[in-house]
Amino acid sequence: MSQAPLPPTTPAIDVENIQGDIVIGLPKKKEEFVFFVIKNAEQFKKALPRLKIATTGDVQRALKAIDEGRKQHPGKLIHLPFLNIAFSQQGLNALGIKDDIGDTAFTHGQLADAETLGDQGTQTDTGFDPKWQTAFKHRIDGVLLAAGESWKTVNDVVKEALEILDHSIQVVYSLKGSVRPGEEKGHEHFGWEDGISNPAIKSIVDPLPGQRVIPPGVLLLGTEEDPGQNRPAWAVEGSFLAFRQLSQLVPEFHDFLDKNPIVLPGLDPKKGSELLGARLVGRWKSGAPIQLAPLADNPELAKDKQRNNHFVYPTEGGDEGQTACPYSAHIRKTNPRNDLEETDTDNTSPSNPVTGLSITRAGIPYGPEVTHAEKWEKLTEHERGLAFVSYQSALLIGADDNVFNSKGFRFIQRSWANNVDFPPNKGFPAGKGPGFDPIIGQDNGQPRGTLGNNEGPQLKMPRDFVVSRGGEYFFSPSIHALKTTFAGVAP
Repeated sequence: MSQAPLPPTTPAIDVENIQGDIVIGLPKKKEEFVFFVIKNAEQFKKALPRLKIATTGDVQRALKAIDEGRKQHPGKLIHLPFLNIAFSQQGLNALGIKDDIGDTAFTHGQLADAETLGDQGTQTDTGFDPKWQTAFKHRIDGVLLAAGESWKTVNDVVKEALEILDHSIQVVYSLKGSVRPGEEKGHEHFGWEDGISNPAIKSIVDPLPGQRVIPPGVLLLGTEEDPGQNRPAWAVEGSFLAFRQLSQLVPEFHDFLDKNPIVLPGLDPKKGSELLGARLVGRWKSGAPIQLAPLADNPELAKDKQRNNHFVYPTEGGDEGQTACPYSAHIRKTNPRNDLEETDTDNTSPSNPVTGLSITRAGIPYGPEVTHAEKWEKLTEHERGLAFVSYQSALLIGADDNVFNSKGFRFIQRSWANNVDFPPNKGFPAGKGPGFDPIIGQDNGQPRGTLGNNEGPQLKMPRDFVVSRGGEYFFSPSIHALKTTFAGVAP
């Protein structure tokens, strides 16, 4: 089904037309990702409009209900079922949608990106073979995202969706994620508070101090400052979803911290290991930024939304610019804030280049808590990690795969996390810069240097403690597109 291209900007954003996970994220304690292939396209198209897809407006109302419920009935969970859906390029092909959406990485799929993303794998006669879950090496047409406050709610959402779609699809893989229990709520499996620095979308989300405000086109195709050109009309207010199953070797990572404590006067080994972890991540486990709390955790700062993201980095080059937060710290690598402002921004534009490369993250931990046996043996026995989800309006614009065309998750992983010389212009010799992002930086399984100073990398990471098990690039269409183009109905 072909349509006229959409102009690059649209005047307003319709929160009732945008899927709920993209801008704000689905409120959830449990979530299941159901990956499928389309077996009967015509049956699927007829069934699709019957799915109850949650919108950004639904999420806004749900958050208000949650806030009111906490005041009236503290501790009581509100029943909140949510469903979203997204499609790969193969899914678009299966539905007969032939328009070029204008993104090369999406068109080729994530499997083609595995080597350049730094994933582990081997070279074969037919090319690079990543160490992925088998399902991600084969055709996946789409994914259902079912979320809620309990497994009963999520199971009911999945059951209803599969009954509606019936035999039009075949489920090929599923992954269940859960917010961690008790005091670990909001923390990923290594133990760090997560999701603090998501950007705010202009005109939709009221920003907190220090929160980056981005134009809608950074997330939503066909809207203000979408970097793509000539998007098809059905792409308006949709977004690319990058999914990654990231396995975390938790006992091994904690053992590494224990064996490599930072040595400072008056700091015992336990505190030294905690400080090393904070410097690798850029925050203490509480979420307090090390830039504001350089030597000791500050839980009160971590809880204060007016302060916990309200900071910039020193403008000095060399080691003076990283006395508190290392250049290679995970949060500095993936969100360099003002590290790029003076050197990489056109003087005619006040916009920080980080703005146009931003993503929103909506992932969730998966797998069980670390067992006593695993802690004792310092060895992972049970698969656990992060079901990583990011949204962006572009992954790769055009055929040339360079830093100017790469965007969103793909750019952040390749050009920042995996780049030993990033952030740039800090006075380091080429190839002896800050080093890899110690958390998500990858070099196809090779050892990585990090925490670099003017003498080169000061710490060697003996292995990847976060290992990609695979993923895919999807497109999350607007509600209007789901009811028309994706359902085989003329708009």
